[in-house]
Amino acid sequence: MTIRKYKPSDCSELITLFYQTVHTVNSADYSPEQLGVWATGNENPDEWNKSLSEHYTVVAEENNIICGFGDIDSTGYLDRLFVHKDFQRLKIASKICDILEKSVVSDKITVHSSVTAKPFFLKRRYTVIKRQQVVRNGIALTNYIMEKTTS
Repeated sequence: MTIRKYKPSDCSELITLFYQTVHTVNSADYSPEQLGVWATGNENPDEWNKSLSEHYTVVAEENNIICGFGDIDSTGYLDRLFVHKDFQRLKIASKICDILEKSVVSDKITVHSSVTAKPFFLKRRYTVIKRQQVVRNGIALTNYIMEKTTS
């Protein structure tokens, strides 16, 4: 597996990976309605590319297949971390997260973790700051604001 910097030509594949991962991996923790408002299938490629390009974004590949990606902004906000549904439990998220965490000069890293990802971040020594409900199109989704001190 190789991990490299994001290229705009990756964007549509990352959106597909995001959609498929949310609708399979997260389906044990969220209802079909919740999954539908989280990953609609109508994500805007221009908005995604702008965000991914402005953040430090890395892409994991195995045999020329994108198997994961993640991004973090300059303040230490870890925005996205997703691993392809067929590449779960292979330490890909850990490797991506290691790179993202080391890329920022910040006293702490913050993430808004899904219910599904919460155990992953707890193992990485993140602490729960707050449980919250995010409402999208009238549907509430639970997530956790979590932080990790880097110093």
